[in-house]
Amino acid sequence: MTPIGLFDSGYGGLTVLDSIRARLPRYDYVYLGDNARAPYGPRSFDIVYRFTLQAVRKLFGLGCPLVILACNTASAKALRTIQQRDLPRIDPTRRVLGVIRPTVEALPRITRNQHVGILATEGTIQSKSYPLEIAKFLPQATVSGVACPLWAALVEAGEHTGPGADYFVGKRIGQLLAIDPQIDTILLACTHYPLLLPKIRQCAPPGITLVPQGDYVADSLADYLERHTDMRQRLTTGGTCQYLTTEAADKFSQSATVFLRQPVHVRHIELSD
Repeated sequence: MTPIGLFDSGYGGLTVLDSIRARLPRYDYVYLGDNARAPYGPRSFDIVYRFTLQAVRKLFGLGCPLVILACNTASAKALRTIQQRDLPRIDPTRRVLGVIRPTVEALPRITRNQHVGILATEGTIQSKSYPLEIAKFLPQATVSGVACPLWAALVEAGEHTGPGADYFVGKRIGQLLAIDPQIDTILLACTHYPLLLPKIRQCAPPGITLVPQGDYVADSLADYLERHTDMRQRLTTGGTCQYLTTEAADKFSQSATVFLRQPVHVRHIELSD
């Protein structure tokens, strides 16, 4: 079996997996969550790169010729180095893709006034990956970002639907709009944040377009496979999905139901250099 691999530091990448499987259900998938070492957001570039490379190597070892970093922090801090430095010596026929570019490529069709807001982890904001990537497609855009350090924790604790989340969501959206009141588009640049969409919609003023990533990443992957026949032909099409975690398997299975709305069978693994 040669499945598509998806990696995230935690559970948020399951929202991307869900969208990809809905768009491309016939392929086989392996999802790997480094839950034991999450969150990645506050970690240094070097640590995120090392942990992400370990995960990519593990997925390669499981037969994946294509790996999606379904994690904004890993995409921001590790993707470019892995693509440019590691892949040529590991296996130049394999590919590692991220979630930032597919999201940004959709922006010219979405924003009306080119004032864009970013809500993300501290690591993604500090990396400046989104402003740099947006500038390639919308050179005149005004881009503002705010880190939301507690949002992912609220989701993973199952508190994202409760009244306690209202304060934290409202506070960060208020901060973002105070920086630029003209923002008409907000990117939810963490794969946990789609589960907070009802709260975000309540707090965001009317007329602001909210952009979760899953569907855009799924569409981009479908387009990539359409254009790269050699990769498409390497992938097996049994419609299966395996779940791996560095955390306790039962804990992952229980938490994953928040994202996938159904229990899943999970296997524990270790990651190392």
